[in-house]
Amino acid sequence: MKRKILIVDDEQSIADLVEVYLSNEGMEVLKCYNGQDALDCIKKEDLSLAVLDVMLPDIDGYKLCQEIRKEHFYPVIMLTARTEDTDKILGLTIGADDYITKPFNPLELVARVKTQLRRYERYNHPLPADVQSSSATEPERDSRIDIRGLTIDRDSHKCSLNGSTLSLTPREFSILWYLCENKGRVISSEELFEQVWGEKFLDNNNTVMAHIGRLREKMKDSGRRPKYIKTVWGVGYQIE
Repeated sequence: MKRKILIVDDEQSIADLVEVYLSNEGMEVLKCYNGQDALDCIKKEDLSLAVLDVMLPDIDGYKLCQEIRKEHFYPVIMLTARTEDTDKILGLTIGADDYITKPFNPLELVARVKTQLRRYERYNHPLPADVQSSSATEPERDSRIDIRGLTIDRDSHKCSLNGSTLSLTPREFSILWYLCENKGRVISSEELFEQVWGEKFLDNNNTVMAHIGRLREKMKDSGRRPKYIKTVWGVGYQIE
């Protein structure tokens, strides 16, 4: 079944260009030029990923992202002409998985879409039987971790805290899993970014900080006196 990608941009030429590149990768592309049409599409269609322009004539991309996150966990990539860190942090904090500034190289967008889909599908769809059997000879690694009421299961992609389910995006789940898997070790923002995003970390990148803040909110974990994700100032983050 083809992956179904939603493109929301009021600049038709950009939406058409993205459609050409993604269609060439075998994906089905749905295009909307305003927020209301996008909302209708989100409710009706079984989407694999959404690319949202921040600046729309009626409902902005941030609001659309929030609406998606009420019901869905598929990846969301934000598109914007704004370059300020505060705009990027806002998008990532409300649940976006990636952020691309205009003008952009269509090949870069395609690469980011494929990366997000690969990560999402890896966490949300079981491996085929032949793949599972071929990996049986590999050293076993725990697929479930329990830390003081926090339970995270890599195979089912489920996470709970004191019995209550945590609704995490694929990116948030990846961050939390990596921290739990490395319990007791301080993980730098650079290492987290490169392990979870699979890209080279650049100075002044606040992406990790924004996602950690969002995770703490969902876990109701105080930033000042956290029980789980602790900040080691000047070094990184740690789960003890």
